[in-house]
Amino acid sequence: MTETIINLDTVNPIEFFGVNNKKLDLLKKKFPLLKILSRGTQIKLSGAPEQIENAKEKIDLIIQYMERNGDLSENYFEQILGGDDAETIDHFVDRNPNDILVFGPNGKTVRARTANQKRMVTAADKNDIVFAIGPAGTGKTYTAVALAVRALKNKLVKKIILTRPAVEAGESLGFLPGDLKEKIDPYLRPLYDALDDMIPADKLGYYMSTRTIEIAPLAYMRGRTLDNAFIILDEAQNANDLQLKMFLTRIGANAKAIITGDPTQIDLPKNQRSGLEKATRILRNVDGIAHIELDEEDVVRHKLVKAIIKAYEREKEREEARMPQQQQHYGHHNNNG
Repeated sequence: MTETIINLDTVNPIEFFGVNNKKLDLLKKKFPLLKILSRGTQIKLSGAPEQIENAKEKIDLIIQYMERNGDLSENYFEQILGGDDAETIDHFVDRNPNDILVFGPNGKTVRARTANQKRMVTAADKNDIVFAIGPAGTGKTYTAVALAVRALKNKLVKKIILTRPAVEAGESLGFLPGDLKEKIDPYLRPLYDALDDMIPADKLGYYMSTRTIEIAPLAYMRGRTLDNAFIILDEAQNANDLQLKMFLTRIGANAKAIITGDPTQIDLPKNQRSGLEKATRILRNVDGIAHIELDEEDVVRHKLVKAIIKAYEREKEREEARMPQQQQHYGHHNNNG
């Protein structure tokens, strides 16, 4: 039985160990045969030399990642512990510093974290319009907002316009209590949340007051020409055909647009069809328009979100498989009647 002490001098030990030592608990669970103790900025490993060496390799990878990126989610911590070394180094550690899209408040770095998010960044750099389609939690909106903030900070555009269809109120917001801002804020909250991660509060307030950053429901885009702007249409599955065409034809000189949507979460009334499927289909081969599809592998929320998406997909497949059998059963029943 041997002992090894690993120093965490180059990273934040609180970030390494996690809130209430949750990440440390993950490490102990991964190496149950080792005795693992945390002491200030040190980790002490006691046990068989081979086990210590395996644990040390993983800890070194985590330290390398944190040295480059600062923070590390529990989800990524667990993935590094469980991943193949070569794959882990490639995916989590050997990252180009140029991958960082935005430096947010308190040293937070915002970057594309998955293969499809990186494709989304490349597509936005090369095209003026990008459709980013995928389920909840895949980072569509967050990556789009980061690209817009980067473009504003680099003076590539003069303003950011973020918009969503306010479908729950049928785009008729007059029945809701409060002034216009109070009426529309609930629909636009996810966009505010993303901006809060990327721009200090006082600067964000200034940008909003000068309309350098504008957040508005889709209905308020009608009749405008949007020049020198980075425009994001979020939740585009809740825009009908005419609304989506209206939005796409607002785009003016030196403007970029990202349209995000999740075709599985359409909230439109039953007598209205989403315009997203049609738009992506008829614009598929237009030069200057890119299409990126994200899936459950891009989920960057809680690790259970990925499992939830997969469970719903399996249930949908089972329901589709049962439908012909049910129709056959009902037909047989009616014949006997």
